[in-house]
Amino acid sequence: MGNYTREEVMQMAEDEDVEFIRLQFTDMFGALKNIAVTARELPRALNNEFVVDSSFIAGITGESEPDMYLCPDPNTFAILPWRPQQAKVGRLLCDICRPDGSDYTSSCRYILKKTALEAERDGYTCYVDPECEFFLFHTDDNGMPTTLSHEKGGYLDISPLDLGENARRDMVLSLEDLGIQVESSHHETAPAQHEIDFHCDEIRRMADQIMTFKMAVRTVAKRHGLHATFMPKPRKEVNGSGMHLNFSLFKNGKNIFVDPEDPEKFSEDAWCFIGGLLEHSREMALVTNPLVNSYKRLVPGYEAPTELTWSTGRQESIIRLQRVCGANTRIEFRSPDASANPYIVLALCLAAGMDGIRRRIKPAGPADGALESYPENLMEAIRVFEESPWIPQILGGDFCQEYVAAKKREWHRYSKDVSEWEVNEYLYRI
Repeated sequence: MGNYTREEVMQMAEDEDVEFIRLQFTDMFGALKNIAVTARELPRALNNEFVVDSSFIAGITGESEPDMYLCPDPNTFAILPWRPQQAKVGRLLCDICRPDGSDYTSSCRYILKKTALEAERDGYTCYVDPECEFFLFHTDDNGMPTTLSHEKGGYLDISPLDLGENARRDMVLSLEDLGIQVESSHHETAPAQHEIDFHCDEIRRMADQIMTFKMAVRTVAKRHGLHATFMPKPRKEVNGSGMHLNFSLFKNGKNIFVDPEDPEKFSEDAWCFIGGLLEHSREMALVTNPLVNSYKRLVPGYEAPTELTWSTGRQESIIRLQRVCGANTRIEFRSPDASANPYIVLALCLAAGMDGIRRRIKPAGPADGALESYPENLMEAIRVFEESPWIPQILGGDFCQEYVAAKKREWHRYSKDVSEWEVNEYLYRI
């Protein structure tokens, strides 16, 4: 992903023998969608002439005008490295626009863009460095995913304990080919669990990179005969997978999280950003942890954040502070998982931090404990989300209404299910 003009995209497609272009966009729940066009149609695509029927797209259903236009962002043009090197396949990430050419304001990419621009009007630019965890499992004889793995690898283990090392290497190489700078990768704590970390980037570009990352990881895993999953807690006996987000905020070219009078301390603005994240974290839980399964990860004993506090080292705290190190000083927000839609997660996190700075919200000390508990399940997160007067200011009322309705349906499906645990617990003795 670079900084390209419309003309440069068409020239690159011609020079690289690109025959197909995938016009991709993200729905309300973070699922990547696309239509494919031939290279001959690329000028029309870049003129925003391609239409999708929004009747079946989460976050757009119910609109009086079902046809929505895909508006490609030339800066996101990339060639998919796992496709044939003759008659190559490119991709463009798209915004969603109404027939009159105006932005569709419930589009998750638009919501993040709007939030970032509001911060920029106050002089701030936000950078994000995510830590994305996932599992690599075997597939069955029909190619369907399982939760099985033969490996016993642990934190930072190498081959032969790490049986996913070759797949992870190919994922990193593919990400680099797609223009994403990978900082490091390693085996995580649980067997078959892995992590790939990026270099920090501007918040809008990083959301695009996270979507590209998830596509690449799944695709490369399949080529290795594996299934990659970002499910937060696929196995009950081991740690779950998170997507820790490291934030830094710049103004006039300087990281404002550093105290200007003492370069070894966090600034007042940093503490206020932390205060905003803590104040709004319960309201954001339905977005940062959007699945029934998300709350199976957020339990004691598995190095997951369970306390609405900050600390300098405790895994249980929702915010962790590392040492102050100049331009690289960051605040780590630990509750999100990678099943979430990165656009709306990052939009809400930035808005929460900026609200903390504007209102000068100061967090309690690390030893003071949490005044409130994090939602324990999806239904509790739904209730807190619905009661929030702040969330609709960021996401919009229409977005919130449809999002909540879908999440209630998910909870009701879960509530009606009879689990294996219930059968094992009650059948024989009741």
